[in-house]
Amino acid sequence: MSSINKINFSDSKLGILGGGQLGKMLVNAANNWSITSFILDPSKDCSAATVCSNFIIGDFKKYEDVYSFGKLVDILTIEIEDVNTDALLQLEKEGLLVFPEPQVLEIIKDKGLQKKIYDKHNLPTSKYILLNNKEEIIAAVNEGKLKFPFVQKTRKFGYDGKGVAVIKTQEDLAGLLDGESLVEDLVAIQKEISVIIARNRKGEVAIFPPVEMIFNSAANLVEFLLSPANLSKEIEKEVIQLAIEVSNAFQLTGVLAVEMFLDKNNKIYINEVAPRPHNSGHQTIENAHTSQYEQHLRAIFGLPLGSTKLISPSVMVNLLGEEGYSGQAIYSGFEQCIQIEGANLHLYGKKETRPYRKMGHATVLDTSIENAKKKAQIIQQTLKIIS
Repeated sequence: MSSINKINFSDSKLGILGGGQLGKMLVNAANNWSITSFILDPSKDCSAATVCSNFIIGDFKKYEDVYSFGKLVDILTIEIEDVNTDALLQLEKEGLLVFPEPQVLEIIKDKGLQKKIYDKHNLPTSKYILLNNKEEIIAAVNEGKLKFPFVQKTRKFGYDGKGVAVIKTQEDLAGLLDGESLVEDLVAIQKEISVIIARNRKGEVAIFPPVEMIFNSAANLVEFLLSPANLSKEIEKEVIQLAIEVSNAFQLTGVLAVEMFLDKNNKIYINEVAPRPHNSGHQTIENAHTSQYEQHLRAIFGLPLGSTKLISPSVMVNLLGEEGYSGQAIYSGFEQCIQIEGANLHLYGKKETRPYRKMGHATVLDTSIENAKKKAQIIQQTLKIIS
């Protein structure tokens, strides 16, 4: 690939491991610059398959599939953490540009190793222990080493509420998950905050304003996202500074989502990070001068980072598969929703729906968060994804 100042984007081959909705939106941003995109995913019906330049069926968890795929591209990135990092390390050794860096990805994909990084850099996070299985967790409770309430997270492969169990009572122990786990104190949460921070190949950093995440308790995933978050100037400054410190700790190239808890005493804790574009940054497509997807491209291509200034307050609502429905997706109420002023609907192109599956999102822009939230609630109540 030529020098970045003389780059011919149409000759630049960008590889993305994973073809879900994040991959689709990253490809959409790449298409704006005529970047030739390659997607590796095991499903020919994945969200990104219809928008990328080249789609290859393969398993991003398998060494050979990832290694062979990497040989086709100039720059390789991810839209999911659960990829074969051994192949990425070998490709990097052979000169391929791989972002996020494979050695950093190996740490972040393991929630236990993530916590150790926070400890090493004296970054605030809830108290935790690492245990090998649910039997060890039960033994720790019985021995008085572990007290209710606590949260169990599988160290690997958890996302969108999967791999997480909230344990408040003795009876809840029946819901413990199998496998190596991170067990941490349950924080008395006032707000859940996310900060998207980007770092390019030159080490330059750009930070999007913090957002507030409101969770669906049944599905344990984000339901609404308020941008900007309603925080005091003092706490906002603390949150942003902490995101910078986390970015410095990992030294990752690309977009990093830093999820945090603000507790009832206004103390901030790091929850976890995601080394890629993130659900908490979807709204930047419409409400910021630079989307998180373009920002990720700028970062990994070594370009100057874009402005993160907000154009408008917004509320994003995740469009989830309706309870009680599984099968071919049908969108009821779509016509009414696209008539709402300021509403921007994104459908991910997933052919099959199931309860609480992320099928799309809507970002509503308005002059106030309150008005945007009312409209987002109307969309949530009106647009039903059934089968």
